[in-house]
Amino acid sequence: MAPRPQAGSQMRASDAERERIAEALREGVAEGRLTMEEFEERLDAAYRARTHAELEPLVRDLPVPGRPSAADPAPAAEDGWTGRVGSTPTSRTGIAVMSGFQRKGRWTVPRRFTSFVFWGGGEIDLREARFEDRDTVIRCFAIMGGIQVTAPPDLDVHVGGVGILGAFDHSGSGEGSPGSPRVTVTGLALFGGVAVERKLRKEERRRIKEDRKRFLAERHEERRELRAERRERRRSLDRRWSDD
Repeated sequence: MAPRPQAGSQMRASDAERERIAEALREGVAEGRLTMEEFEERLDAAYRARTHAELEPLVRDLPVPGRPSAADPAPAAEDGWTGRVGSTPTSRTGIAVMSGFQRKGRWTVPRRFTSFVFWGGGEIDLREARFEDRDTVIRCFAIMGGIQVTAPPDLDVHVGGVGILGAFDHSGSGEGSPGSPRVTVTGLALFGGVAVERKLRKEERRRIKEDRKRFLAERHEERRELRAERRERRRSLDRRWSDD
């Protein structure tokens, strides 16, 4: 049976955090730490979880991928990040006056990127981006407009901007995976807003959806086979009683 959630963080859980828990559960059943019934129950609870307090108890008795134990050596930098640092910048500024700008896809972020919007909007997407250096500063200035910064869950992000009669959202701050570049988002929102949020990369979202779909299909098939087996048992008992 899955552990009961205990009092803890009520922060909303992200898709990436749910997938990290699911991966720990897959490892647990593969290594024989969990029975198949425990795995299915906990995996279902992980995909339905909305907060950290609901996720944490599911792996409290298991090693979590990406979280080394006291006996484990510190992990080396991830090859994925190593290959995405050290490129030539493709753009150093983003400006929109009564219009909009976008920086997304496979672009290269400079050490210092400055964005400015006035009566307009800007989008800075770092999910597929490369980086000139491991230490990056993104300066956002939004006056009667808005700037949206989107980062992957495994990127080290620190937000320190200020909102005056506006909003500079700090909720996207958080540590990244080993080897991740460090991105500092700072600036000013005046009668406007700067939002920093974390989203999975498209291929990761697709993989999670496929894994969940496959899990639900397998679970449905197992339940169908179990119901068929029970029906056959009842028929067998009915035939035995009728013979008697």
